Amino acid sequence: MLLYRASLPLSRSTLNYTAGVVRRHRTSIGSKGRALSPGMQALMVLVYLRKGETFAELGAGFGVSTTTAWRYVEETVALLSARSPKLGQALRRAVRDGLLYVVLDGTLIPIDRVAADRPFYSGKHRKHGMNLQVIATPDGTIVWVSGALPGATHDLTAARIWGILRALEAAGLIVLADKGYHGAGDPLLTPYKGKDKPDSQKDANRSHARLRGPGERANAQLKSWRILRKLRCCPHRAGHLAKAIHVLQTREAHAC
Repeated sequence: MLLYRASLPLSRSTLNYTAGVVRRHRTSIGSKGRALSPGMQALMVLVYLRKGETFAELGAGFGVSTTTAWRYVEETVALLSARSPKLGQALRRAVRDGLLYVVLDGTLIPIDRVAADRPFYSGKHRKHGMNLQVIATPDGTIVWVSGALPGATHDLTAARIWGILRALEAAGLIVLADKGYHGAGDPLLTPYKGKDKPDSQKDANRSHARLRGPGERANAQLKSWRILRKLRCCPHRAGHLAKAIHVLQTREAHAC
């Protein structure tokens, strides 16, 4: 096997933060004699999430077995995911920050599945995947990421399952969303539907899209971490991976 050096487009602050999470966990459980230091374990996890490398590739690159690489990644992703803010907490912070509105959008995380797995098939995207709901600020900063539901789940249904609509109404925030949430009612504002709309509604839709667009780029931020471009693991891990990435993405933004 050939080995080579590679760079990772992340800050030293993000690595130090992740290493600190691992180090504190090891201390709390009294773990000793591990194959990798907390810093190297943290680096392995960042490589996995950012570059989407397989566990066999990680093991070879870091000099550990495939099983050990899997165990270290699973452990660290769980620790990071647990630090992702809960919905109510995230919305209270958005209110304190004085946001004029937030953007709610759904995204599909593609998975490696066959046509027989109908619950995972999204007719909208014409592929198998897991549905995630993302709330973002007007400039596209991620506020909150939901857990994962099968890709056949409609965005509005997913929002109701996760209690997003009730939480947003309780927070008193204005929320912009696309046509997939039509019929949700307050506090969501969605574009007008139908053909041959009057000019006033067309103008309103253009303004709505202009305000919503930057916020919807939050999903692109998530998928800049290549592990979410196509999952080749248990599809129900999508939510934990997205929440862990949200924590790291927030840390990375503060380092800039």
